[in-house]
Amino acid sequence: MNSEEGTPPDSQDPAVRPEPDDGSEPPLGAVLDFMRLLWAVDHALQSASKRMEATFGVTGPQRLVVRIVGRFPGIAAGRVAEILHVHPSTLTGILKRLEARGILQRKRDPRDARRALFGLTPKGKKLDTLKTGVVEQAVRKVLARSPSTVLAAQEMLAALSEELDGGLR
Repeated sequence: MNSEEGTPPDSQDPAVRPEPDDGSEPPLGAVLDFMRLLWAVDHALQSASKRMEATFGVTGPQRLVVRIVGRFPGIAAGRVAEILHVHPSTLTGILKRLEARGILQRKRDPRDARRALFGLTPKGKKLDTLKTGVVEQAVRKVLARSPSTVLAAQEMLAALSEELDGGLR
């Protein structure tokens, strides 16, 4: 079945290729090959996040929040959400869990009592300085291998994110 069109593959169709028997990945075309890599990265991030939670007590997304709050002490929740490109309601649960675990501290904004500002506790500062066993260790290693392609990869991923956020019209 041709998954893109929902029709059975035609054995006479030149686009239909037999699967390689050498164990290598079958070629799927540019779009599906790229999507396969995205799924592999997503799966690897989820697995690494579970390992981080077991080892350090924080997931990958929680660790990213810790890193951002560590870079910008006194940051408002809305600004963290903007930086992460997530809806503020998505971030609320992460912030509450980190605060409950004694990793983040919440303070009222002296200029606007409706806003909360976040900083790291001593425990949070310790998590912020980890260098091994965290996702950024792998990212740092890969980025160092090919610095000349980093900008192009960032531009491609940003464009894909914008396209997906646009609602797939």
